Amino acid sequence: MKKAGLAIAVLASWCFGFSGAMAKFLGEAGLSSNEAVWVRMAGAGVLMLVVLALVRPRALRIPRRRLPLIVAYAVVAVAGVQVLFFQAITRLPVGVALLFEFTAPVLVVLWVRFVRRVRVPRSAYIGAVVAFAGLCVVVEVWQGMVLDGLGLLFAAGAAACCAGYFLLSDSFGDDVDPLGLIAWGLAGAAVVLAPLARPWNMDWSAFERSATLGGNTLPALLAAAWLIVVATVIAYIAGVTAVRRLSAAVGSTVSSLEVIAGAVIAWILIGEALGPYQIIGGVIVIAGALLAQQATAGLPTHEPPVPARKDPSPTPV
Repeated sequence: MKKAGLAIAVLASWCFGFSGAMAKFLGEAGLSSNEAVWVRMAGAGVLMLVVLALVRPRALRIPRRRLPLIVAYAVVAVAGVQVLFFQAITRLPVGVALLFEFTAPVLVVLWVRFVRRVRVPRSAYIGAVVAFAGLCVVVEVWQGMVLDGLGLLFAAGAAACCAGYFLLSDSFGDDVDPLGLIAWGLAGAAVVLAPLARPWNMDWSAFERSATLGGNTLPALLAAAWLIVVATVIAYIAGVTAVRRLSAAVGSTVSSLEVIAGAVIAWILIGEALGPYQIIGGVIVIAGALLAQQATAGLPTHEPPVPARKDPSPTPV
């Protein structure tokens, strides 16, 4: 069963890894980053709600006292992560944006220590320092920040919202089904993002076009379908299944493959290759983030303490 869980976790990471490349194809076809993320949220949310309503209706039942958390989850953990990440990849390589987002465990360490005032192991601080050093290598600070500054801010914001995802996920008990949480989170994010994306003004003819990036041509409709079905619905479901079969620590470790998968897929499909400093720094970032995440596994991240809920998806992009 453990081997099957690992295989499913790897599948989830690679499915999530397609999100950046597919979004760039949609951007090349004529959609803005906000429109692309709305298409992803709305399409995946509706699909999951319909499927769950047919095969697992109990998963959609949310206790009334949990509604405020559901709203926060939709706004911060889903909409915030997606919007800021999609904005970041308009200015940064997909792999670099993913590296920044993967520093979320370090932000969780800081939250646990300074907001919750919980003592954390020394290795958590070491992991945070290592991850920060890796980011300095990624952006090549000795050359005055080679990468786009605004893009880096968007990526850092995505990391902050991703940290909120981990913290909010830990706030739900066994009375909320993780698949139902994801479905309502996606649908809620689509509603929140509607005024920003303005789908009523969207150029829907963009889905009739094809986009060419890195020498590869892909129909926009296929890119959207892949983003919705593979990079979102299948990825989230696989992530839930994997975490239920594995320990939280193992699941979190395997989730680091998403950074590698996203970079490799972006290189193959859209010709975005990371430079040597991005690769070296990326390895350092992943090592530091994993060290911080492992060190804080099991520590309370909120008050009052409740039974920890296994994370629905290690890395939600």
